[in-house]
Amino acid sequence: MKKFLKALTSNKGFTLIELIVVIAIIAMLVTTGAVAFGGAQKGSRIAKRQGDLKAIETALEFYYAANGSYPINPTWAWRSECTGWGGHAANDVIPGLVPTYMKSFPSDPSMKIAGNTSCYLYLSNGTDYKLLDHDIADLTQEDYAKSKNLIDPVRDSGTNGCLVDGTKIWSWAIYSSGGCGW
Repeated sequence: MKKFLKALTSNKGFTLIELIVVIAIIAMLVTTGAVAFGGAQKGSRIAKRQGDLKAIETALEFYYAANGSYPINPTWAWRSECTGWGGHAANDVIPGLVPTYMKSFPSDPSMKIAGNTSCYLYLSNGTDYKLLDHDIADLTQEDYAKSKNLIDPVRDSGTNGCLVDGTKIWSWAIYSSGGCGW
């Protein structure tokens, strides 16, 4: 019996306080890791968008060099995968660009086709073009502003459609010189 009582009173375990402290430390580490991982994911989505826009711009310039004009929208309407902007197949957002000038047309990593957010939109009259990454769902005003060369001056709440002069940005764009006011 003495051995049994001695085993019950021995100090071979953790106290409740020690367990709570260890659990709290683990919870803080998990939270910190989740925040850092979420930030890294957002950064990679931003980098993908920027790379996509640059690749599309390059493909459009190659198209122009070969054809003497940019791909034309026959109906003079915005084209996109998103339903509110035409609901085209990805490779048909910019007619004639895929597969000759691009292997496949990219999509924004946060695109919601039915919700019409984070959509690439294209408009061209042949002489000029504009491609938007429209209403990007997971970007803040600070995220938009970090890439000043991509801010769409028409969609920045400013008054000059060819100059970034507003403070409420909701679209990135690449465009030819004549496409700035669209």
